[in-house]
Order: sequence, then C-alpha cells, then structure tokens
Amino acid sequence: MSDQDRGVTTEPYTNGEDTAPAVGLLSQYVKDLSFENPNAPAIYQNQTAPQIDVQFNIGSGQVGEDVYEVVLKIEVRAEAEGQVAFIVDLSFAGLFGLRNIPAEHLQPFLLGEAPRLIFPFARRVLADAVRDGGFPPLLLEPIDFGTLYQQQADAEGQPAVTTGEVGTA
Repeated sequence: MSDQDRGVTTEPYTNGEDTAPAVGLLSQYVKDLSFENPNAPAIYQNQTAPQIDVQFNIGSGQVGEDVYEVVLKIEVRAEAEGQVAFIVDLSFAGLFGLRNIPAEHLQPFLLGEAPRLIFPFARRVLADAVRDGGFPPLLLEPIDFGTLYQQQADAEGQPAVTTGEVGTA
C-alpha cells in the first residue's frame, strides 16, 4: 500500500497550511547577573561550611508574534557563622518560538518545560560566578519544573494554568 493510498502525503504544505505544533529555542542569555562577596578576604579564613539558601522564580511574557521570553531568576545566599559568604542573583532567559500550540498547553510549557530546557545553562553560569568569586562551584541539583508548576496550579485550584510565576525552592 502506498503513502497516497493511506492518506499520507509526502508533498510539502503550502504556505499557511502547516498546523502542526512547533516549539523552538531561539536564543538564551544572561539578562542580569550580580555576585557579591561582602566579607572578602576575611570570609576565606572561615573554615565552616556555609549554609546556602536558594530561591527561584519563573516569569514569562510574549515579546513578539509567536515569540515568548521565559526568565528563570535564581537567588543564592551563603552564610557561615553569621557572616555572608556570597550572594548571587541571576536572571537567565530564553526566547522560545511557539506556533500552533493550543492555549491550554501554553502556560504549562512556558512555566514547566521551558525552564527545564534553560536550567542547565543557568546552572553553569551560576557555578562559574561562584567559582570566579573564590568559592567552590555551586552545582544545583536538577529541578522538576513541570511537577512544581502542576503542584502550584493544583494548590491554586486551577486546571494547570497559572499567572506567570512558579514557586520557591
């Protein structure tokens, strides 16, 4: 049986007829990065391992036709014996081209899947900044953004649609 007999066409779609969902990561970049080492050089004499607090936030917005920016903001504060070792604020963004995505799948993608795609790159920038500040690199564990998004949507009583920010770790 040929493709034509099964209703499958091998001819390309004419312009405007391609209705298949499509997603592409167009670009990713550091939107903002701040590293503070307020107690240097004294902090390097402290032998106590610092307590590290990591917070993150996700935002998204449409920046063009079928183009969305997703910003993953990571804030890290490390303290040892009441002294601040370092503070890092990173906003890492990705531009995503989205075409023919059903409305009910847009927010779950932007706030669950898109952060998962850019997180490894944000993680590297963060680790490099901490290392360049004179400390051992901070390697964050992978984060399941999809599950966090779903948990927040469930907590808000929404059918997996939320307003643009997903929680804190």
